[in-house]
Amino acid sequence: RTVRVLDIGVGANCVYPIIGAKEYGWHFVGADIDTKAIESAVKIVEKNDILKGKVRIVQQNNPANIFKGIINKGEYFDFTICNPPFHSSYEEANKANKRKLSNLSKSKATKVKLNFGGKSNELWYKGGEKRFIGIMIEESKIFAKNINWFTTLVSKKSNLAFVYEKLKHIKAKEVKTIEMGQGNKLSRIVAWRF
Repeated sequence: RTVRVLDIGVGANCVYPIIGAKEYGWHFVGADIDTKAIESAVKIVEKNDILKGKVRIVQQNNPANIFKGIINKGEYFDFTICNPPFHSSYEEANKANKRKLSNLSKSKATKVKLNFGGKSNELWYKGGEKRFIGIMIEESKIFAKNINWFTTLVSKKSNLAFVYEKLKHIKAKEVKTIEMGQGNKLSRIVAWRF
């Protein structure tokens, strides 16, 4: 049986579908709210034979929704993946970046210098990571029969108590946390199902 994955926030580079299709033969639906990201991801799929028939890119037309408007009636996914926006505003993203650069260089950073090409909707969301994941958890209950495992990266440890409480509230049957570390950066993936 073919593994089917829903990538929320696929982005312009279509990274996870490329890896999943090439290395594991998985099939993906990649969703994003950004029109330019969608256009870029579609071009990548069209120009790479290994992705044709394995990756479908879908525009999320309502930024207030996560799964609604993406998952079709009767459609099934083995799991979802998401790297949600971390910050609640442009200002918060810049402040965090300056703090990070200051910590790395041991001197006060005055300019924002991103070490990747993240765009606004990839970096911030009104209410930040906490609100984004909260909406995701609420909507997951609606699609409990469409998805085996829901997963999301949780960057901020301070958001874990909220996430676990939300999952308890919606009566998730099983919850797992996978700890990850990259250099000094610690994060985790939280997975749940019904």
